[in-house]
Amino acid sequence: MILHYMTNRRRVDSGEVVLMDVGAECSGYATDVTRTVPANGKFSKRQREIYDIVLGAQRAAIAAIKPGVRMRGDPNGLYEIAMQYINTHGKDLHGDPLGKYFTHGLGHHVGLDVHDPQEDIPLRPGMVITIEPGIYIPEENLGVRIEDTLLVTGDGSKNLSGALPHEASEIEKLVGK
Repeated sequence: MILHYMTNRRRVDSGEVVLMDVGAECSGYATDVTRTVPANGKFSKRQREIYDIVLGAQRAAIAAIKPGVRMRGDPNGLYEIAMQYINTHGKDLHGDPLGKYFTHGLGHHVGLDVHDPQEDIPLRPGMVITIEPGIYIPEENLGVRIEDTLLVTGDGSKNLSGALPHEASEIEKLVGK
């Protein structure tokens, strides 16, 4: 299990998940969205558990978006909110919290580059960011990430990629066709 698969030398087997990190550009601005899908159309019990934890962490961070909040580095920062959720909603095979498997940042600013340079400044209305928590457990060969693009508004956010499926059941329905 690695964060970004680059080799492309083997078939994806039934029972595995596929993490798709897809980028797009429009009018000179670039962003990406990520979804994780079961290769055979159905999440295993453990895959579903981890998927639901990642989705819960994403929802907790999105609910906290508003002007003045920081992406990270503050007790009320979005990264810290997601980490708290992950650490309190599941365990690894050894009974330890899952936070140690949240091995990358929570998101990034959107701009002229997919990963636009990020200053440590409070969010302001009009900024566009991604929220993309992920849990990567190498010993279980399991990685799940869910990423959406959000516009910071005057009192919260608007999910610009919200029309894409989020719920595990929605993913299974689409992949199982």
